[in-house]
Amino acid sequence: MTTQILFIRHGETDWNRIKRIQGHIDIPLAEVGLTQAQSLARRIVDEVKHGARLDAIYSSDLQRARQTAQPFADALGLPVHLSEGLRERSYGAFQGHDSDEIAARFPDEYAHWQTRDPGFTPPEGESQRAFYHRVVHAIEPLVAAHPGGRIACVAHGGVLDCVRRFACGLSLDAPRDYTLLNTSVNVVDFDNGRASIVSWGDIAHLDAPSADDTFKKVPQPGR
Repeated sequence: MTTQILFIRHGETDWNRIKRIQGHIDIPLAEVGLTQAQSLARRIVDEVKHGARLDAIYSSDLQRARQTAQPFADALGLPVHLSEGLRERSYGAFQGHDSDEIAARFPDEYAHWQTRDPGFTPPEGESQRAFYHRVVHAIEPLVAAHPGGRIACVAHGGVLDCVRRFACGLSLDAPRDYTLLNTSVNVVDFDNGRASIVSWGDIAHLDAPSADDTFKKVPQPGR
């Protein structure tokens, strides 16, 4: 039986805006992120009122994801089930720094990171390969618990990236050519151990553009 999951990236944080790596650091939503979460809630509630099914809501236990899930959970009267397995990748000593700071503080590790080696582990952190397997294993019991159902999982850009790679059979070192937008709705069907993308990067509920999950800093005017 097919289980459909709405994978939703959390709303924008202040650190998203300045491209500072969050990882497991528990950063709250910025004002714009809270507004995005409310817009998301209105969309999901409207869809349910018009007949869409939503059986359960799961979220990373980090507050930026919880704050994104809670408005539509409250409106629908559903609990938010928290999962450490849905957390963002742990970047260890890289966390709390932007890419320029990492290059200056950890030049050798930064150079290795840029090779896209899935086995590279930041100091005290988690490799892309370990992260990917953690995410896939965290999703498996959710699918098993809701055969034929439709659920929401609110998580992080890195988690959505793992889901996309799993569904499309992409290698972990392949460059990304798809978006991972704040409060985007990304719909994936799971059936008999396989996944397929139904829709991706949907931000129709937002009134303004949404930021992609990237560590690349945008040049400021005059710099």
